Amino acid sequence: MSYAFIFPGQGSQSVGMLSELAASNPQVSEVFNEASAVLGYDLWDVVQNDSEGKLNQTDITQPAMLAAGIAVYRTLIAQKSCAPVFMAGHSLGEYTALVASGVMTLAQGIELVSERGRLMQSAVPEGQGAMAAVLGLEDAQVVSLCEQVDGIVEAVNFNSPGQVVIAGNKAAVEKAIAAATEAGASRVVPLPVSVPSHCSLMKPAAEQLAKKLEGMTFNMPAVPVLHNVQFSEAKDTDEIKALLVQQLYRPVQWVEIVNAMKQQGVESLYELGPGKVLMGLNRRIDRKMKVQPVFDDATLEKALASL
Repeated sequence: MSYAFIFPGQGSQSVGMLSELAASNPQVSEVFNEASAVLGYDLWDVVQNDSEGKLNQTDITQPAMLAAGIAVYRTLIAQKSCAPVFMAGHSLGEYTALVASGVMTLAQGIELVSERGRLMQSAVPEGQGAMAAVLGLEDAQVVSLCEQVDGIVEAVNFNSPGQVVIAGNKAAVEKAIAAATEAGASRVVPLPVSVPSHCSLMKPAAEQLAKKLEGMTFNMPAVPVLHNVQFSEAKDTDEIKALLVQQLYRPVQWVEIVNAMKQQGVESLYELGPGKVLMGLNRRIDRKMKVQPVFDDATLEKALASL
């Protein structure tokens, strides 16, 4: 069986995530301890208790989700030798895939996404940007609606057939929501986010991220990673860096990533990290492709049995 590992991004986090897995698998605490040492605060405490309501702040969400994905990955491979043919991640999850494939260390990844989150928030102060999921329209319809709205609003996540996320200035997003509703969208759901990811408003953050990446040493992946921007592998580490910069202000091509894996013979996907968001998307992309989420003891056992 040919299979791939995929990693979720922001939106899959929840207070108390991975608590059950951590109770019987030391890899979870090891990963979070390493992440906390880089960050200078107790990331596990935030994830488990979130007494100050910080988990949904993007500069904390991003390292939390990366650590969670790597914790699940290390737990899985500690119990069974695995040979995925590809790795990929949705938005922030692309960084998790790059850590899992050996492109960067966990410490590098945590440092990078923490800075990424800070840069994103500083590019668009909280309350000035917005995102919304548009359901029930064709991709081209959503793109066209955004182009007709005054202000900056763009189609930024092509998540599954009939589900496109838009992002931009708050006022422009609100106009696009009204236009999509009028055009016959089955639902339009505003998303509880603090930054409008993957749109052109993120270009100032991308410029700063490029400077951060310049001084970092990467390896080529041990397992091919399909990137959000071009849904294919990078040819060298310079291209990996360039794609991470572009990813901040260009759309996530998740449908194309899943289809590219299918065309290369992938039959099953394992979603490593909290939640089942990608499983839900992938069922709408191709119901024949099996998806196994892994985030607690029961799902870990199912994954181990099927690998």
